Amino acid sequence: QVRLVESGGDLVQPGGSLRLSCAASQSLDNFYVMAWYRQAPGKQRERVASITSGRTTYYADSVQGRFTISKDNTKKTLWLQMVSLKDEDTAAYLCYVAPPGRAGYWGQGTQVTVSS
Repeated sequence: QVRLVESGGDLVQPGGSLRLSCAASQSLDNFYVMAWYRQAPGKQRERVASITSGRTTYYADSVQGRFTISKDNTKKTLWLQMVSLKDEDTAAYLCYVAPPGRAGYWGQGTQVTVSS
């Protein structure tokens, strides 16, 4: 099965930057959509960014202009570059990938904490 391992989460000050990585056990050529979600206590899981095999991107309004999703199929890696971080960005960030026409796979998550 597909394994996804996120890394890069940290404690940062407001206005800071982080780059999250998601390393997959299979080529990203196998997937139609690759995405980053976040989960904060007491909140619904939220899709913050996604990218398709055709490189169509989506960003939640709350992160538009601050987050950038990218991928390298050969390196089997998905990234989320985050700048101008806010307290409200504090959450566990999870990687998700889905093959065409079937259920996808989740990573374990990496914690991002934004605090002064």
